[in-house]
Amino acid sequence: MSGRDLTVVFSVILIIAMLIIPFPTWLLSILILLNISLALLILLLTMNMNEALEFSIFPSLLLLMTLFRLGLNVSTTRSILSTGEAGGVVHTFGTFVVGGNLVVGLVVFAILVIIQFIVITKGSERVSEVAARFTLDAMPGKQMAIDADLNAGLISETEARTRREKVSREADFYGSMDGASKFVKGDAIAGIIIVFINLIFGIVIGMTQLDMPIADAAQNFSLMSIGDGIVSQIPALLISTATGIVVTRAASDGNLGSDLTKQLLSYPKMLYVAGGTIFVLGLITPINDLLTIPIAGLLAFGGYVLSKAPKQDLEEMLEIEEEVQTNELKSPESVVSLLNVDPIEFEFGYGLIPLADANQGGDLLDRVVMIRRQLAIELGLVIPVVRIRDNIQLQPNEYRLKIKGNEMARGELLLDHYLAMSPGMDDDSIDGIDTVEPSFGLPAKWITETVKEQAEIFGYTVVDPPSVVSTHITEVIKANAHELLGRQETKQLVDHVKESYPILVEEVTPNPLSIGDIQKVLAKLLKENVSIRNLPVIFETLADYGKISSDTELLAEYVRQALARQITNQYSSNVDTLKVITLSGKVEKLIADNIQQTEHGNYLALDPSISQAILEAVASQVEQQSIMEQVPIILCSPAVRMYVRQLTERYFPQVPILSYNELEANVEVQSVGVVTVE
Repeated sequence: MSGRDLTVVFSVILIIAMLIIPFPTWLLSILILLNISLALLILLLTMNMNEALEFSIFPSLLLLMTLFRLGLNVSTTRSILSTGEAGGVVHTFGTFVVGGNLVVGLVVFAILVIIQFIVITKGSERVSEVAARFTLDAMPGKQMAIDADLNAGLISETEARTRREKVSREADFYGSMDGASKFVKGDAIAGIIIVFINLIFGIVIGMTQLDMPIADAAQNFSLMSIGDGIVSQIPALLISTATGIVVTRAASDGNLGSDLTKQLLSYPKMLYVAGGTIFVLGLITPINDLLTIPIAGLLAFGGYVLSKAPKQDLEEMLEIEEEVQTNELKSPESVVSLLNVDPIEFEFGYGLIPLADANQGGDLLDRVVMIRRQLAIELGLVIPVVRIRDNIQLQPNEYRLKIKGNEMARGELLLDHYLAMSPGMDDDSIDGIDTVEPSFGLPAKWITETVKEQAEIFGYTVVDPPSVVSTHITEVIKANAHELLGRQETKQLVDHVKESYPILVEEVTPNPLSIGDIQKVLAKLLKENVSIRNLPVIFETLADYGKISSDTELLAEYVRQALARQITNQYSSNVDTLKVITLSGKVEKLIADNIQQTEHGNYLALDPSISQAILEAVASQVEQQSIMEQVPIILCSPAVRMYVRQLTERYFPQVPILSYNELEANVEVQSVGVVTVE
């Protein structure tokens, strides 16, 4: 244990000892002075902190100080009642501070108790209760505000995490202060009771055991009891005041002293009014003018000085800002910061501002939060923060989505309309503006709310503009998820797996596979819309085959086969029979015979005419499946699957290419078309 830890432990042991062991009066005097010093120190600290969390240990410290003070009360009471003495400090407060007068002492003690118990303690307790309740009630709103700022790109992930921790700590702090304020209240009550116990039983003990006359016993024990009560109530009053300052401290950039002087003197003209009032008061009342005129003059002079200060401060501030801006333009960092490219950007014209403005009912920020959560579940990838901003260069109702600075999608919204997607047969009675649904390219119409119900009756799928744009964002991010997975993001995924499967990760990286190799395998899976959420299975496969081959294309094929159950459920969960397009034996042989093997991996080298013929055959089969409103799926042998994908991905990126080893044995497969060439 460190020296600081031992000091705290020793202090707690000392408190326990005071409750049990009689202490000499000289030691009690030292402890009483220490109690007053600590209380004064705590009060000064609370006055100079900028926010309550800077003194987060205060509730626990308040309990320890209360126990320390009660321990002193027990020790001094034991000393007073057993020997009639309580040390020089108590005697001094009983004689010098109150003038040795019993009545004056009782009055001073009563005033201190009233100030602490009725004014400060009562107010602190009420403020603590209200602060704790409102802090807890405000937690969800603060968390949503942090998420909104994060999605808007105003703060980073680290800053968002720091803010969330601060919100949680504030709730814990004010909840603790609500309970700690009860200690102060109980301490005040205990102080009153202890004084009366010392007073009554001291007189009885002085008369019966110490053979003192009743007048001497009353005088001696009364002064000792009052002195002990006052010497105990002064630090208690300081601690109570500190408690009130902590719980009433509002968020600001300065401490209590700077805020008090700045805000109290923020209106210099009011000092003229106050000075004039005091001056008039001296004229119309018998109060001596020698008292009122200097005070009124001092207030007026203060108002004059303060009224001149803001002009000078404003000029100095403008000069400082101009100098800072000049230095920033000259510094190399001002250029380097322009090189940063946001992973995902969503820009919109000024006509779509209500879409993102919460004050106008816009919920785009909340929808983006849900999109990131949805894609994390579906793809197993943490999507970067989507930076949302308006762009006056776009048309008023236009928006666009960028990924790593490149425009990936663009669309147009009419906020006062609904998008009605055709059921297949358009109805002329549905009036609207013809358009194309941006996510899937389906024919659609922008309709007004008056014909919304009619369109739904005729089978149209009607969605509101926020749903249109959120669906578009989701689909574009899913289609380009492999571009968002870099080495840094892969390292974060590896670290996440390492927390639960450290041995597994050690077998995969850094040997035999680097982070870059793992990133390539995961990106290939995402590119074909295969979720990487089941990372333990993926790493198990890489651990098995990574020592055999370093070809990431081949490793991705092994991983796909290991994820056969996941891939099967992905394409056959909603159908009884999986309908697929197969490749003829001739086509598969042509592909297998034209695979070129090199040091840097294998690739397909087909004759252009043969490639064209195969692609035309695939296009014909895909078109037939689309006419029959079925999702086209191409099924081939494992040996040629990745080469078929290389051949078709440029022309049919959305058509899944599966191998026989990627389907579970219990799945019923039906061939509805064959790709063949003459």
